[in-house]
Amino acid sequence: MDIYDHPTFRMACQQFDLVADFLQIPEAERARLKFPKRSMTVALPIKRDDGSTEVFSGYRVQHHLTLGPTKGGLRYHREVTLGEVAALAMWMSWKCALTGLPYGGAKGGIACDPHKLSAGELERLTRRYTQEMIPFIGPQVDIMAPDVGTNEQVMAWMMDSYSMHMGHTVPSIVTGKPVGLGGSVGRREATGRGVGYLINRTMDVLGRDTNTATAVVQGYGNVGSVAAFSLAKYGVRIVAVSDVNGGIYNPKGLDLWKLEKYNAERRTVVGFPEADPVTNDQLLVTPCDILVPAALERQITKANAGQIQCRILAEAANGPTTPEADAILEQRGDIFVIPDILCNAGGVIVSYFEWVQDLQSFFWTESEVVDKLFRILEGAFTQTLNLSRKQKISMRLAALSLGVRRVQEAKRTRGLFP
Repeated sequence: MDIYDHPTFRMACQQFDLVADFLQIPEAERARLKFPKRSMTVALPIKRDDGSTEVFSGYRVQHHLTLGPTKGGLRYHREVTLGEVAALAMWMSWKCALTGLPYGGAKGGIACDPHKLSAGELERLTRRYTQEMIPFIGPQVDIMAPDVGTNEQVMAWMMDSYSMHMGHTVPSIVTGKPVGLGGSVGRREATGRGVGYLINRTMDVLGRDTNTATAVVQGYGNVGSVAAFSLAKYGVRIVAVSDVNGGIYNPKGLDLWKLEKYNAERRTVVGFPEADPVTNDQLLVTPCDILVPAALERQITKANAGQIQCRILAEAANGPTTPEADAILEQRGDIFVIPDILCNAGGVIVSYFEWVQDLQSFFWTESEVVDKLFRILEGAFTQTLNLSRKQKISMRLAALSLGVRRVQEAKRTRGLFP
């Protein structure tokens, strides 16, 4: 399907094809499992603050609805395309199936630079996008959540727009909302917390001591910063972090509380006085025990995979490692990869908790949320590790196999509607 042609979608398809070969999925079933069920492209005209009208492109891809409604984030980024969104929706399908959530995968996006839009322009853009999506979304159809460039406020605008159309408040239409509007405590921190938990479990498996470990985090946004703090609680020393503007490095460890204050004031980590500047390329090959790519896709490639100097690669971002880089890492054999569909699953797990709480109008405490989150992650991690060891395959192939197999079995059981 040429409409999805994009390096990230080709990468997702390449991963799927490897899994399909491993699982010996018949050719007749592959296209149905691979290609999205539904894709939307919409034009979004809005009034700019200067009185001019600008038209933005918006996208939403729903990968499959076999196990329940679709679930997935909405990102605001200059380079959003239909193909990229389709790849992210596919990965979300395998992630939800791996963790046992009753969802298919989805993803949406608007091609824009949110930093160059005022709050009013962002609101108008969000409400227009929601209006265009109303025929295709709903608490039992497709539930959105924050992603790159979006946040709780964007979700609040979406919820309000949908609710006004329905004539009554519908909190379960989105997750990642403010707690005061039916959001779940612990949702904002969920992905980063999950990353920290799984790294700590991996350290146990490898017999390593967290108190002597060092970590590097690429992408000091919501996920990366929470992951850094979570690792610090386990005793790990964070020696380098980066954002879209550049990176910083201090071999003695960064003071995260000072960095948090600096980052809040300047909206970047660059220039932090207690560290030396590093480029993104340098950051990825910095010697450390734990490398956490928490930025965008395709950061670890065949060009740098051979130079990475870590023991654990924890993929907090979606698709940070290309298949070519995967092959190099597997050949090396000295790096334990926590694959993205497992590593960053904390966000969709607690989004599921938020959806359930909204449907029931019954809310849990943060300790209940965190306890349930860690239980689900523990189950998925153990199943993936056991399959990896039993079949002598990579953690990525094991995780994807579990996810793809569950969707395949569900489609077979339901049959093909005539």
